[in-house]
Amino acid sequence: MKKFWKKKRILIPAALIFLLVSVCFLYVNDYYHSEEAVQGYFKGGGMTEVTSIKEGIYVDGPGEDTAVIFYPGAKVEYTAYLPLLHKLAERGMDCFLVKMPCNLAFLGQNKAEKIIDSYEYKHWYLSGHSLGGAMAASYASKHLHKLDGLILLAAYPTQELKAEGFSVLSLYGSKDGVLNKEKLEAGRKYMPSDYTEICLEGGNHAWFGNYGEQKGDQQAEIGREDQQEQTVDAVVDMVKKRLGKK
Repeated sequence: MKKFWKKKRILIPAALIFLLVSVCFLYVNDYYHSEEAVQGYFKGGGMTEVTSIKEGIYVDGPGEDTAVIFYPGAKVEYTAYLPLLHKLAERGMDCFLVKMPCNLAFLGQNKAEKIIDSYEYKHWYLSGHSLGGAMAASYASKHLHKLDGLILLAAYPTQELKAEGFSVLSLYGSKDGVLNKEKLEAGRKYMPSDYTEICLEGGNHAWFGNYGEQKGDQQAEIGREDQQEQTVDAVVDMVKKRLGKK
């Protein structure tokens, strides 16, 4: 009987550990994949060049002094945001698309640090979608002196972003079925004086990326291309206005 209980004390914890590992494995491997058409963006084209780097993907456009570091949404393959960032790079802002551990931005919140330290740009902006935006906001709140601004896509902050000369742009779709609107409203108290909020009429949660429909989201009333173009226009306007103030 003693041997039985001894074996039981060993087997039960081992079984629980195995179960936990299995659940974690299934969770991190159940994610939204980039659509096949995204592969075409790796070739670059026009005035942009796409390069794989240790931190993810570098999209080098015609701009020289401004860069955007982008954190992808939770459980979304990071390459799904390449079309959006390709459009942004074409408009003069080089982009760094960060690959997160297990497709979860909270495991790589400080990824921007090495990029900022490794490249020489005069103006740095941090951005992210959904959980990626929340993690970008968290990093920004502790490094406001290193950044010119923050661009939130269907995301909200939970910490102070108030600093002189710091800008925040918040974008979300009117048909977003995933974003917590109450927390979005609560997050406004953390925003700096230079804050712009835009609701994209007819846009939804998933259309910021190219990974198909997302569970819980609403059907968009505008095309994905339209939503992404409106997003890029808003970001370009934000940067131009900020540069005009200097």
